[in-house]
Amino acid sequence: MQYSNQVTLKVSGRRALFCDPLTKMGGEKFSYPIPTYQALKGVLESVYWKPTFIWVVDRVCIMKKIQTEAQSVRPIEYNGGNTLAMYTYLSDVEYVIQAHFEWNENRKDLVCDRNEHKHFLISKRMIEKGGRRDVFLGTRECQAYVEPCEFKNSESYYANSGEISFGMMIHGINYPDETGRDELEVRLWEPVMKDGVIEFIRPDQCKIVRHLRKSNMCSFSVGVNFSLCDELYDLEAEGL
Repeated sequence: MQYSNQVTLKVSGRRALFCDPLTKMGGEKFSYPIPTYQALKGVLESVYWKPTFIWVVDRVCIMKKIQTEAQSVRPIEYNGGNTLAMYTYLSDVEYVIQAHFEWNENRKDLVCDRNEHKHFLISKRMIEKGGRRDVFLGTRECQAYVEPCEFKNSESYYANSGEISFGMMIHGINYPDETGRDELEVRLWEPVMKDGVIEFIRPDQCKIVRHLRKSNMCSFSVGVNFSLCDELYDLEAEGL
């Protein structure tokens, strides 16, 4: 489905780590073979984000062959000191993401910032500039590069591979800011890749949702910890 504020971007990196939580019990990390909805949403939020809207990931194309590499690390333990562990990363990754944004209806206090044209133009410019903040794939050590592109799967390594199922995976996290509930929840789903493309279901369409803990909505005040960004918009509209 096409949206008036839909953006397409390519993100690539030397490695990625979309950690499967089941492998963290022993202190080690093993990546999912594909990015989660939440990880791609994090990429978009690093490129450009305001609490006024919510990024919705529509689909992703897996451009390169899924392959892994292992690395020995010395993570810091909670009680101090270091330990030895083995992290398994995805190597040489490249994804094409298509997404759009929707107004956060739980943010009635930010209605004054609902200017679709403004946010859409800034989003496109930030994609061209490689993102407003550092972009990473899953974890901080997996730095990524962003650039604009068109969505097509003909160049994907899996363009003629048919359907590939990946079993039960994490879809994303429900935050109080986005749901209006004072709860932190995790969503699960079963993704299927068709000829290299994964079509994501919306967060509210996930049938398996598990409660994690109680949490509260963040507060924003215009002029205190939130800016309407009008000055930046005016400068970018002039090409400065």
